[in-house]
Amino acid sequence: MNKEGIKFSVKGDLGTGNIMRKQTKGKKDDGSDSTTVEMEEPVELTFALRYLNFFTKATPLSDKVRLHLSKDVPLMVEYAIENIGHLRYYLAPKIDDEAA
Repeated sequence: MNKEGIKFSVKGDLGTGNIMRKQTKGKKDDGSDSTTVEMEEPVELTFALRYLNFFTKATPLSDKVRLHLSKDVPLMVEYAIENIGHLRYYLAPKIDDEAA
C-alpha cells in the first residue's frame, strides 16, 4: 500500500498475478462501488492466500469490506453486516525466513 493505492500480488506454481486498486468514487449513488484508501505510511506485507480465500466466504453478507493493514500487526478483514454488527477475521503476516 502506498499513496497511489493498494496492490495485490500473487505468485505460485501456476503463475503470477497483480491487481492495483486506486482510490475511486462509486458509480452508484450510495458509493458502494468505491475504493477508499486511508494511509499513514506505506506498508508491504505477505499473507497466505489459502487463509484469505477462507475469509472471502463471508463476502455475500456485506456490501463493503474493510482491510486494515499495519506493519507488525495482523491484517484485519472486516465485513459490516447491516442491523447486526460486523464480522472480523485476523491473519498474521508471513515471516520472511531470509530476514531472520
